Order: sequence, then structure tokens, then C-alpha cells
Amino acid sequence: MQLIKQSHKILNISGTNEILELAGRTCYKSEDKITEGSANKFIDKILNQYHHESVIEHSLITVKFITNRGVTHELVRHRLASFSQESTRYVKYNQHDMEFILPVWFNKDVQNNLMRLSENPQHSFTMDNLVYTWYEAMRNAEATYANLMKNGWKAQQARSVLPNSLKTEIVVSANFREWRHIFKMRTAKNAHPQIRELMIPLLNELKEKVPIIFDDIEPYIKEK
Repeated sequence: MQLIKQSHKILNISGTNEILELAGRTCYKSEDKITEGSANKFIDKILNQYHHESVIEHSLITVKFITNRGVTHELVRHRLASFSQESTRYVKYNQHDMEFILPVWFNKDVQNNLMRLSENPQHSFTMDNLVYTWYEAMRNAEATYANLMKNGWKAQQARSVLPNSLKTEIVVSANFREWRHIFKMRTAKNAHPQIRELMIPLLNELKEKVPIIFDDIEPYIKEK
């Protein structure tokens, strides 16, 4: 059993502010106002003053996430996106190699100790009862799955015992407008902590890579 943290990787960004400006100015027949450096100002205006967000749909961001299946159940609810996800019907997991995502509400010391334990069974540390209960549940799920597979069940049958904490990989593509919607929902105060922890670093990275588009979205940060 391997215990890992969730992560993201941006695979592709297409649709510069210059392209979005050309698309937007087509609506107003103001292409003659395009100058060097005018794109950012125009995009800021149509987003924050005109709220003309359809213009920013001429774009695409593709991201690969490593997370748990509970998170992806929420992600795929966003209908204006495309998804390609690791399939538990066709992927056969081997005993001792199955991966589970660590809950974000475990503190860093607990997470690091659990990862060390998954790599080295001789590693020992004191777990509280709830952490131990989760850890044993993952071990039991792995062992039960392996036993079912060994005794003739197919992967699509044995997957019925796998938990939401199972690691999965998913590639998500959506335009800028849909990503704005995703971030507003999934970094909000009432969003699930596991998906917030996944989405906030992505939002911060995109704020650097894509000027203007995501600057107005401020994720909820819990006060310490």
C-alpha cells in the first residue's frame, strides 16, 4: 500500500488575451482600437465592467490531477468540461502497490509518517485512534480487493470494495470561463477541504500564467 498526497500539473494553456481581445472587439466592431498592450485592459474591462464572459470561452486549459475518487466525483459534475479518468473497470491493482490519497485534515507530521510507513513497514510512530482507523480501512480494502481478484473476480467486480480515498488520475479540459466557475465553487468556504486543497494551488499558478482572467477570484483561507 502506498500513501501519497494529491497534486496537479498544467498540461496546456491556449487562448491569449490578444486572441480574446480580437474576439471581443468583433462584437463591438472596434478592432481598430487594438494596439500593442491593449489586450489586458480590454479583457479586464469586459470581465469586471461589462461581465461579458462569453468572450473568454475562446480558450482552453488542460490539467492533470492526481487525487482521490471522492474529489473526482465532484469534478465531473462540471458539465462544460471534458474528462479522461483512470478506470477502475480496466485497471487491475496489485496488492502492496495500491495507492491511496492522504486526507488533508491529517496534519503534516501525520501525513509524512504515514508515507514513511507505507514505504517502510518497520517505521513506527504513535497514531491516534481515528488516524489508525482510516489506515486500517485502507489496508483492509487493499487486502479484500486482492483476495477477490485472486479468487476469480474481474477488476470491474472487485472495485466495489474500493474506497473514496483510492488514488485516481484525471485529465480535465475546460475554457477560461468554466475554470472561473470551477474555482469559485471549489475554493469557497463551504467546499470540501480535499478539493479546496487541490484547487487553490492551481488557481494561484494560473493567476501567474494567465493575466487578468483569474485575478478577481479570492479563495477562502481559513484563519489560523
